[in-house]
Amino acid sequence: MDTLFGNRPIKLSALSDFSQLSTETKKHLKNVYTCLMITMASAGVGAYMNLKMQFGQGGLLTALVSIGLMIWLATTAHNKENQMKRLAILSAFGFTTGIGLGPLINLTIQINPQIVVTAFMTTSVIFACFTLAALYAQRRSLLYLGGICGSGLTMLLFASLLNIFVGSTLLFQANLYIGIAIFSGFILYDTQLIVEKHVNGDNDYIWHSVDLFLDFINLFRRIMILLASNENKNKRKD
Repeated sequence: MDTLFGNRPIKLSALSDFSQLSTETKKHLKNVYTCLMITMASAGVGAYMNLKMQFGQGGLLTALVSIGLMIWLATTAHNKENQMKRLAILSAFGFTTGIGLGPLINLTIQINPQIVVTAFMTTSVIFACFTLAALYAQRRSLLYLGGICGSGLTMLLFASLLNIFVGSTLLFQANLYIGIAIFSGFILYDTQLIVEKHVNGDNDYIWHSVDLFLDFINLFRRIMILLASNENKNKRKD
């Protein structure tokens, strides 16, 4: 199917053309995104149970359990014998992450339930667009973003600690906007890095999906907080 943009024909079929990727790499990416969907579904269940069934309250304990599951997954060998075990660990990690998001989602729903849906859809669109951009871009052309995003994340951490004592609304808002930009950059970086890792013999698609899951969750959290903050500000003005 073709359309016209000015006088130049554009093939819409090109949007699904990944001929620059090998068949094995495409298969690997399919496995990665399948695992990502499994983890997202598990996170959704965890968030639901936190909201509707009061299954835990998130917080430090949930964070520690999530970290423990990540370490367990990372230290469990990637082979056929451990595949189901590692998928179970991955699902549990997504579940506990969802529980950890529960209190924030609950608070956001109290402000405006529509914000959660808007934040999720916005995050999904950003994630899809940046993923496609990374896959279509020249190989290894975006790997330099790893250093930039890593440095930016460190600066955000220090800014967040500083704001505990300062309590600046402006710094808080800047932290959210910059955080959204940084994790959008991480989507570009991690997507190309996964391709490069596979090309160099790393076929651990289960662990690779963790990087993308964390990118999505961190982006979703910041977008939701930003929308909720703006909505709350507008209600106070009214």
